[in-house]
Amino acid sequence: MAAQARKTQILSRREIEGLIAEGRHIVMVDQKVLKVDAWLPYHPGGDKAIKHMVGRDATDEVQRFHSAQTLELTNRYQIGRIEGHWLNFVPPIQGGKFRTREELDKISEEEYLESCSSEQESASAASSAAQSPIFEPADQPASGLRKRHVSPSSSSSSSSSSSSSSMSSVELEQPAPRTKMTVLDARTQEELDFDKAKYPSLDPQTQDNIVQKYRQLQERIEAEGLYQCHYWTGYGPEFLRYAIALALFITCLRTGWYITAAFPLGFLWHQLVFTVHDAAHMGVTHNFYVDSVLAMTLASYCGGLSACWWKQSHNVHHLVTNSPEHDPDIEYLPFFAITHRFFENLTSSYYEFTMKYDAIAKFMIRIQHFTYYPIMMVARFNLYRLSYSYILLGQGPKKGQAWWFRYFELAGQVFFWTWYGYGVVYKTIPGGWNRFLFVLLTHAIPSPLHVQITLSHFAMSTTDMGVTESFPQKMLRTTMDVDCPQWLDFFHGGLQFQAIHHLYPRIPRHNLRRTQKLVQEFCNEVDIPYALYGFVDGNKAVLGKMADVARQAAILAECQKTIVVGEFSH
Repeated sequence: MAAQARKTQILSRREIEGLIAEGRHIVMVDQKVLKVDAWLPYHPGGDKAIKHMVGRDATDEVQRFHSAQTLELTNRYQIGRIEGHWLNFVPPIQGGKFRTREELDKISEEEYLESCSSEQESASAASSAAQSPIFEPADQPASGLRKRHVSPSSSSSSSSSSSSSSMSSVELEQPAPRTKMTVLDARTQEELDFDKAKYPSLDPQTQDNIVQKYRQLQERIEAEGLYQCHYWTGYGPEFLRYAIALALFITCLRTGWYITAAFPLGFLWHQLVFTVHDAAHMGVTHNFYVDSVLAMTLASYCGGLSACWWKQSHNVHHLVTNSPEHDPDIEYLPFFAITHRFFENLTSSYYEFTMKYDAIAKFMIRIQHFTYYPIMMVARFNLYRLSYSYILLGQGPKKGQAWWFRYFELAGQVFFWTWYGYGVVYKTIPGGWNRFLFVLLTHAIPSPLHVQITLSHFAMSTTDMGVTESFPQKMLRTTMDVDCPQWLDFFHGGLQFQAIHHLYPRIPRHNLRRTQKLVQEFCNEVDIPYALYGFVDGNKAVLGKMADVARQAAILAECQKTIVVGEFSH
């Protein structure tokens, strides 16, 4: 009885802030206050996904990613309840600052409520970012709070060109060594204003209405059975396609068509990743163990990759989509930068190191729109690196139901390199050049997958709109869908419905086309733009975005050169 009474007690914002200041991991789900410290080392999706939800109402994020059975387990971590609308804190992993109970005790209730009101008013603009040593001179005091930086959004080419012109005018009109409004700051403010004008208001009433409609859509999707996977009509053709590709690969090897054999194998790898993606999201059987084993088997044993690494990284990507400091799926320095934020030596909260905008990055970013496709052709090698780091360094959970996954995938790596590296490349294919070309082709042929993954996000907004923005609005603002005829769905593997997938990640991919119509109705009802591009137009948007950031890099370099020359002349 006492335990039940503790679970139903109402906790104030002040009490929750004090708990977080003590290092507790407090998350709100469906008006319940959860203290999940004990769950962190057991979470199959990694602890960082939870840390990004600390101090937030994570109802939509938690419910969309977990089954009903898993959601029931959250009750054991409940320590109380909240009442009414909850204004999210900025989580500690994102730089949020919290006052201890002792500090809070010195503040009256009236003063505390006033501070909460101030937080709400400035939630979409405040940041704890440090001052820039390049653009904020040492003789000027840095402000305690700065506007959050944002990046180019998926605006029209005219917007991009006007932004570049604006940057140039700021450079000419305001001497860089003496002004706080710098080239990058001007771009930041312009992009923030653009997103505020394009998307619904961030006031609680508007965002609460969006959330309410989003949850009603979830109920409609469930009622129409769109979470049910139809194996014969969905995965039947998929596995038939896999079998044909495997048969062609083996046949080509046996007949001595070694280079030709690379094409069906590369195609097979390309197709298998789509099922790995489905299973890692528990979108096939919705059973944790069955889908996890399916994902690990296809990824590690057949393709040499780690599904568990991907799941841990991908979960964070889904929660902090297109955030330069936090989303690992857009952190590609020194090769790519999709926002000028990367010109500032950002620290990645996921990789826990500083992404330096060094000489190599400065060179590569200025030509990134030319190197995009060539680098995508060899991107699979980077996936090996990340997979091996995850498995060998033991970065996954060591406790709980997923403790043995690391060893299962380690065995998968041995199996993969035995059949592919030793059995096929070394023992079957004669000649060094034949082997080299075979390996290169098998890794280049799946490259449309890497283009597809980046296509849905690289051209979209990287603006931080603050803690009041709802989950559905953020997903639709940072993600685009790709329009294609239904007969081409197999080529895109469901990733062409990336915005819909971000809203409902556990829906089987073969139901996403049916779900699209419902999401479009939802977007029209709440006035959120639904980004839908053709494949060619989507690629043009990505290349245009990368070329625009490259121009920003060139302007920045000229500004820095001017500053150095000016200081030298004095």
